[in-house]
Amino acid sequence: MAEGWARHLDPEGIYLSAGIETHGLNPHAVAVMREAGVDISYHSSKTLDDIPEIDRIDLVVTVCDHASENCPVFPADATVIHRGFPDPPKLAKAYSNPEEQLDCYRQVRDEIREFVVTELPRLTTA
Repeated sequence: MAEGWARHLDPEGIYLSAGIETHGLNPHAVAVMREAGVDISYHSSKTLDDIPEIDRIDLVVTVCDHASENCPVFPADATVIHRGFPDPPKLAKAYSNPEEQLDCYRQVRDEIREFVVTELPRLTTA
């Protein structure tokens, strides 16, 4: 969702996302992002090994604690920050109603959007 928001809100920027492990694209995340007007259906779950080699990485943002704790080492000139968000699938497990489960994804979607709108511009110009 973070890559989707970043690309949607800053189409001129170059944003890539990768995880520590691949888990597949979550259909609930796709659905709630579509509700907000952002199509992430073409995204894929990937690791750093799946990302094409890039000459320079300016900023690395980890958005879950597991990634922050297991993040690989990046070049010294890359800024690495952590901004954890709740894990929507874990939140959704507390509910049996599908709409309440989607509300968990909506909550995190909106928190990530707020981060991308307010913090990412500050971080990318620092």
